[in-house]
Amino acid sequence: MYRQDYAQFPIFAGLDGNQISQLSPFMTECQFHKDEIIFEQGQPASHLYILLSGNVIVRYKPYDGPPLTVANIEPGGVFGWSAALGRETYTSSAVTVQESVAVRVRGSNLQVIRAQYPETGKILMDRLAGVITERLHSSHTQVLEILTRGFDVDGNWFKE
Repeated sequence: MYRQDYAQFPIFAGLDGNQISQLSPFMTECQFHKDEIIFEQGQPASHLYILLSGNVIVRYKPYDGPPLTVANIEPGGVFGWSAALGRETYTSSAVTVQESVAVRVRGSNLQVIRAQYPETGKILMDRLAGVITERLHSSHTQVLEILTRGFDVDGNWFKE
């Protein structure tokens, strides 16, 4: 995929071709096989990912229960944002559901982008804040469902 095609994804909304070109040196395109673990909960949070194609699920494993799928990432979606928040480790795991392509940005480079390209960095950070806010709201809804409906020891929903 050409870098200029990235403009079609929500995280890059509001950026022109020149601004996307400014981001290019900080982005690395990665290909993943089906069922590949991109990162695991507890690993060092080094990169933020933007999914270009495929499908990724984000799973959270509470210490006292089975893993829970907390997000289903589709093209244009962002995951691994622990790196963007400056956290030392990922709070969840990311696994591909099918062959997938993503671009990744080192979390530490987000501050470099803001320093070198303030306008571009501001737009990117604003989009990222929106994604994180949306994900947190979605997670809240899923946790509420778990509490009100319950699940069995294998992480399967009880049938009503």
